[in-house]
Parts: sequence; structure tokens; C-alpha cells
Amino acid sequence: MSAPSLHYFHPSWIQSSDKTVDVDVCVYGGTAAGIVAALTALRRGRSAVLLNPGWFPGGMTTGGLGWTDHGKRDAIGGIAREFYRAVGKHYGQDEEWHFEPHVAQAVFRQWIEDSGLDVRTNAYVDRVETEDGRIAALTCLGGLRVRARIFIDTSYEGDLMARAGVRYTVGRESNDAYGETLNGRQSRPTHQFDCFVDPFFREGDPMSGLLPHVHDEEDFLPGTDDRRVQAYCFRVCLTDDDGLRVPFPKPQALDPREYILLKRWLKHTRDDIFTKFDRLANPRKTDTNNHGAVSTDYIGANWNWPEADYGTRETLFQRHVAYQQGYHWTMAFDPEVPARFREPYARWGLARDEFTETDHWPPQLYIREARRMISTCIVTENDCLGLRAADDPVGLASYQMDSHNCCRIVHEGGVCNEGDIQVPSHGPYGVSYRAIVPARGQCANLIVPVCLSASHIAYGSIRMEPVFMILAESAGLAADLALDAGCAVQDVPYGDLRPELLAAGHILEAPASLRTTKA
Repeated sequence: MSAPSLHYFHPSWIQSSDKTVDVDVCVYGGTAAGIVAALTALRRGRSAVLLNPGWFPGGMTTGGLGWTDHGKRDAIGGIAREFYRAVGKHYGQDEEWHFEPHVAQAVFRQWIEDSGLDVRTNAYVDRVETEDGRIAALTCLGGLRVRARIFIDTSYEGDLMARAGVRYTVGRESNDAYGETLNGRQSRPTHQFDCFVDPFFREGDPMSGLLPHVHDEEDFLPGTDDRRVQAYCFRVCLTDDDGLRVPFPKPQALDPREYILLKRWLKHTRDDIFTKFDRLANPRKTDTNNHGAVSTDYIGANWNWPEADYGTRETLFQRHVAYQQGYHWTMAFDPEVPARFREPYARWGLARDEFTETDHWPPQLYIREARRMISTCIVTENDCLGLRAADDPVGLASYQMDSHNCCRIVHEGGVCNEGDIQVPSHGPYGVSYRAIVPARGQCANLIVPVCLSASHIAYGSIRMEPVFMILAESAGLAADLALDAGCAVQDVPYGDLRPELLAAGHILEAPASLRTTKA
């Protein structure tokens, strides 16, 4: 097996195996949620295995997203809160929400070591065996087979869920589908072009063709459905400390055409492109995120990711690496970038002491949205806005309804971004247990706390790492009750689950100080 390198998937990582692992709980997906779900099973006295499709556990929590999108902190309890307190201990604080990647990695690494959790690396699910409406076993590429009584899918893509035959969707529903107002195609002022930018290779010449990832859509109708998902990027850890700074690398695959749009916009914009250089607990480092009309989000390049095979995802992964590395290099060194942006950008670089095994670049692509389960309960913007309340909450979400742009289109002759939504929720709201288990009759022993049942816009609020950890612990507790009762996960009585959630420190009702009067 080759050593870790900057890939999503590499054939040399797959080792042949004829082994079968038998456990009570199999967790698929080495995200922070996956670690929490597996640890919960162990703490309940169950045997568990965590299958991680890749080298590095922790997902985005260890992969560069150190500026935690926490919403209301007082809505976060259980093992999720335990994690942020463990991170805080490193910094001499009660808790810390803005941390360096290597600190998060160290916390999870210690938890895995202390618990004895069995983590299988580079375990990509290949096929699933089902019997009588249940998963009997899964087999990974290479042949490793896992039999379990309960399975929990904590992957960002919902790969196990899909292979088990559970119903799901990809993309945006129309507003009419669930009585919403913020779903479907949308064009709003945020992360938008603040000046006219010509969409053609030769300005003013339609015959020269559209710039990359710009679409001429005369039939654009707000609120209508499509299968596009919000853009992905890497959350890079940058530094302006000369002792730590590694200059931005110029990718071999740099395509100058990808940055024509950027340079045209920079000539006239008044936007502050440094807005999302968020300083961490070490103030000389950042979690740098997308900001503005043209930034680190590779808009329109990820639409095939959710349902793609591993080889295709690797191709898309490398395109995202090349685009974003090229973006940073262009901003810092391309003489066509105005000096008012280029010169301050060149003072930044990658942090030498982060992601040392992948040349200081995060190995986790930010999969903001992929498959979403369709179950008995579908969380929608009506939950986020307090117009509806779950009677069986297994955790609270509170972040704004947040979708990054999904597409670039031509509008009134210029380029327009489409899909960005940033609308506050009305205080913390409960996520239903029925939203993390498949509909009755689809799969009786699978729980899905990450690619859960929610509309596109509601998922934009739920899709935060603390919430995923909360829902994953809830999944682990529900799995334990299902094993005790010998019942389907759909049949776990909420009256039995709720006391277990509260005993684990979960917050199931918004504290009075966080409640917001409905508009």
C-alpha cells in the first residue's frame, strides 16, 4: 500500500482481504460523526468497527474547518460538546471553537487510542447484502466483509444508504414540493457579482463561447427544481507568519482560462476578498473559506460527485485541487491581478505544520451536500423558521439556512451567480428521529445521521459538524436500544430514547434564552 498522498481515492490503497468482521454496530464513514457514533456504541458496551474510506479520520472537523459553524452554542451537548472542551484544554480554555487542524486531529486520535476503537482505513464500500429488509453484510473494495446487527452511515455522500436501496434525492426541490420559499433555483445579492462582468472568452463576442462553468439559461425560473448541489471547496489553513508560511504552489495543471472571470471581476469589484480569512485560536493561522463572486468555491464542477464512482470522484477531486491551488497562486503572483489584491495576498501561504503528509493541503474536500434521504419525516424550512416542531427531537440545529452558489448563468448579458442563500433560522429547532432512519420497510437496521431526510434548504442549516456529531451520538444510542429490544430502528420507542439522550447531555429543547419569537 502506498503512503498517504493528496487523493480522494487511489487503487494502490486497496488491500486484498478475505476476512469477515462480526460486530454489533458497523459505522461507515470516517467523519467526526462516524467517530462519535462508533464511540457511542463502545461506551454502551457494544462491539463496533469504523470503516473509513480514506486515510485520515475526522472529515471536515480535522480537515481544515476549524472556524466552527456552531450556530447557538448552548444548543450543543453530548459528545460534541465534549470534543470542543477537549480542544479547549489544549489552549488552556474551557472550550474552543476556532482551532488548528492538528489539534482536532490529536483529540480524535487520542479518543480512538484510548477507546480501542477498531478503525479500518481505506475501506470503501463496494456492495451490500440484504436479507428480509435488513443489511446482512457489506463488502469493501479489496474484499473485507463486515457483518453487523446495526449499520450507521456517517459518510458525507450516503454511499452505504444508496447501496442498501434506501430512497434518496440529489439537488434542489422546487418551492412547491414542501411549501417552501427558499428552495430551488435562486439568485440573490450575497456572494454575487457587484459589477458587470462579460461572460464570453472575447469580451462582447458571443461567438467566442462562454467562459468555463458559465451557462446560458434562458429558461431560468426562480424556485424551480434541478439536480445541482452547492459548490465544494477546501478549507485551507493559511498563515501570515513568515516562520510557518509555505508559498502557494503553482499546480502543474493550472489552466489560465479558469481565472479569466476572476481577473475581470477583480478589476472593478469593491468587495473585501479577505473577509473569510478567519483567525483561529493561534491568531497567525486561518480557516480560509469562500467569499465573494469568484473565490475558492469551484461552482458547477461538482454536480456529478454525489452519485459518482470512486474513480470519477478522484478525477473531480484533483480538478478541485488544481482549481483552488491555481486560485491562490493566481491571487498572489499573477501580474494581471490588481496590485491592491495581489500584494497583500502574497503575504499569505500554507501553514508548514499542518497537513504535513499531504504537502500542507487538506485531504478532505468540503462535501457540503450530496445525497439526502427521503424518509417519513422531511425537515424543511418550516422547521428552521419555527413554523413546525418535531415531537421526537434527537438534537437541535440552529445555524442559518446556508446554501453556497450552485451555478453561474448569463443574466442581462453578464455573469450572475445562482444558488446562494443566507437566511437566519428562528432559534434552535429539533431534528426528528424519523429524519435519521429510513422509511419503514426500506431498511430496518440502518441509521443515517449525516445524509438525513431534509430538503435542500433545510439541509443548509443542519449540515454543520456539531449537528452531525449530535445526530451521530443519537444514532448510536438508538442503535443500542434497537439491539436490546431486537427491533427495527424505526420501532425504537421515542419514550425510551429521549431519557437516554438527556442522560448523555443532549439538549432537546431550546433554552429560554435562545428562543426566538416567530415572525
